[in-house]
Amino acid sequence: MNKTIDFRSDTVTQPTHAMKEAMMVAPLGDDVFGDDPTVNRLQEKVASLLGFEDALYMPTGTQSNLCALMAHCGRGDEYLVGQMAHTYRWEAGGAAVLGSIQPQPLEQNADGTIALEKIEASIKPDDPHFAMSRLLALENTWNGRLMGLDYLLQATTLAKSRGLATHLDGARLFNAAVALADQSQQTTAVALRAITQPFDSVSVCFSKGLGAPMGSMLCGSKMLIRQARRVRKMAGGALRQVGMVAAAANYALDHHVERLREDHAKAVQLAAGLTAMNALTVDGAHTNMVFVELNGRWRDRQTEFQTHLNAAGILTTGTYKLRFVTHLDLSAEDIDRALTHIEAFFKA
Repeated sequence: MNKTIDFRSDTVTQPTHAMKEAMMVAPLGDDVFGDDPTVNRLQEKVASLLGFEDALYMPTGTQSNLCALMAHCGRGDEYLVGQMAHTYRWEAGGAAVLGSIQPQPLEQNADGTIALEKIEASIKPDDPHFAMSRLLALENTWNGRLMGLDYLLQATTLAKSRGLATHLDGARLFNAAVALADQSQQTTAVALRAITQPFDSVSVCFSKGLGAPMGSMLCGSKMLIRQARRVRKMAGGALRQVGMVAAAANYALDHHVERLREDHAKAVQLAAGLTAMNALTVDGAHTNMVFVELNGRWRDRQTEFQTHLNAAGILTTGTYKLRFVTHLDLSAEDIDRALTHIEAFFKA
């Protein structure tokens, strides 16, 4: 039986033994009453780390983004967002369904950015025929790509000049910060602040690259977080002795941020091996994601290829374009084994 090599997502990781120990000894309280000391310390820590007044612990990134959108926008308001952004496409339409907020999806460039002129043209005038444009929502990383600081500053400056608030879906914010730190030869802490500074709110996930079992954090002003807390309660996200999982997030912040470089290196290793096979079109390895398509005469054998991967215990997501995500629970040896199994398909 082949060992499963799970590339589906960086959400599939298991808590480490040390993380479990931190969870077991965490002091607990009732977070609905605001007296879970572990949660409170985590909120203060993340707010300070990202440069915000306040923060609110959330069960999921989807709920964190939803609470942000509903805190920024009222019924009948509109937010501008990328056509392929997670908050628009993969969060079940929550802003529209639960918040009565109209999305204005905009075409994205290959790097996830939205052309500034498209943002400008999509902001509605103050006219009763239109929904009120209230918010610009961006995402970093996007499909594993780091969004440039110059662009983030230009887009948020444009939005604010037109009276819009700005929100960042930073589910993999720490991957972005580590990559930016490496590019700019600065510390990860400085890179984090550089990414988050232009935004009015930021959501960050602990259960992706950082390897915690659950949880996200929404950061913003005290006023915004007060409103988001109300929305979280309405959405069923107020929890009780949640400090046990908050302790896992805290452990991840202390021990798993800088090691994200290992995941990025494994993605480079994977992309190089796949590219060498010549039967695949490979994109990615900007952080911890690699995207793959069969090319040439192999294109019609997609189903066979997927069956081969499954039989070898190699798990991915996608249909015509496969996504491989590297993470805490995959080793360099796992990457090599996966490459060996994949290459065997093209040699058969």
